[in-house]
Amino acid sequence: MSRASSHALRHPPVTPPSEPAGAPSPAPFPELAVAIEKGRRRGRGAQSNASGRYEAEARVAFDDGWHSLDELPPFKTVVAPDTARKVITRNDSPDIGFDRSINPYRGCEHGCVYCFARPTHAYLGLSPGLDFESRLFAKPDAPALLEKELAAPGYEPRMIAIGTNTDPYQPIERERKIMRGILEVLERAGHPVGIVTKSALVARDADILARMAKRSLAKVALSVTTLDPQLARTMEPRASTPPRRLEALKRLTEAGIPTTVMVAPVIPALNDSEIERILDAAAHAGAKEASYVLLRLPLEVRDLFREWLLANYPDRYRHVFTLIRDMRGGKDYDSQWGTRMKGTGPMAWMIGRRFEIACEKLGLNKRRAKLTTDHFARPKGFGQQLSLF
Repeated sequence: MSRASSHALRHPPVTPPSEPAGAPSPAPFPELAVAIEKGRRRGRGAQSNASGRYEAEARVAFDDGWHSLDELPPFKTVVAPDTARKVITRNDSPDIGFDRSINPYRGCEHGCVYCFARPTHAYLGLSPGLDFESRLFAKPDAPALLEKELAAPGYEPRMIAIGTNTDPYQPIERERKIMRGILEVLERAGHPVGIVTKSALVARDADILARMAKRSLAKVALSVTTLDPQLARTMEPRASTPPRRLEALKRLTEAGIPTTVMVAPVIPALNDSEIERILDAAAHAGAKEASYVLLRLPLEVRDLFREWLLANYPDRYRHVFTLIRDMRGGKDYDSQWGTRMKGTGPMAWMIGRRFEIACEKLGLNKRRAKLTTDHFARPKGFGQQLSLF
């Protein structure tokens, strides 16, 4: 008979966030009771591993008195193959500048606690919490699938965005090199690509990206959330350190690759005071463009961020959520097109204005790098009838 048991709950308890500052004090935080023991999640961002929203039952770790939870092993990164038959994902969102993207991996080992992609793991029957950063899926056939899709007779080229959901240069890319294979396909086809990453590993592919950039086929955006090493390590435990990201920006710029710094996400009362310093450091590293995104808390991300904030910055919890609601029409999140990235209200306006003034002083965004589809050449050999002469 097992010395550890698991209780299944049809309706797992979900406690709403405490009221903004000035409201009566809430009961002791139940979120802390569901957190996974620190030693088991060492080097991870999420505090818990609650079941996904589509699961009929929620499983909660429960010690039956024999201290058997102490024997559970730490979370280790496990990578499984993703056997998708297509690799290009389409979207029709009116407030983003691309209609297609590629995600070489599902889940992300960087462990950024605020990652808005976490809820996608629920589609796999897994937790958006620790599962998202430890149970990963790789697409080893992505380069071949991409070449096949680009060769399709009806395909019309437009910029492909990579890194808009999970990071293409997360740690497992170092050995698997799926992203490099994708870039090789895009270079041969003369297809434009825009990359977003938090990893200095992107500089590994500076050779390909530089050749593509000469033909206006590539640009790279590096996200720098903070310059505080302690905050970065706590909030983005397995992402590259801020100095390494800035060094990658410099290396890419020196190679002739258009670069952008993204101050993302901006979290009020946590990293918003660093906007100007981040932009200044990135400009000195060679970045010519900049953008920012306000913290987004869709679905399970809200509770995961709450747990993290309570565990690491409990004194700021009420203030942070008060400001978040001030910028989201009184809610924790508003997914309205056009405002979900920047928020609304006086605080959101002030953040936007500070960003604009800093960019103007530093000469950022004076000119935007434009990519072209003029070099596109449809790959051959995928079911196409070749000429005999």
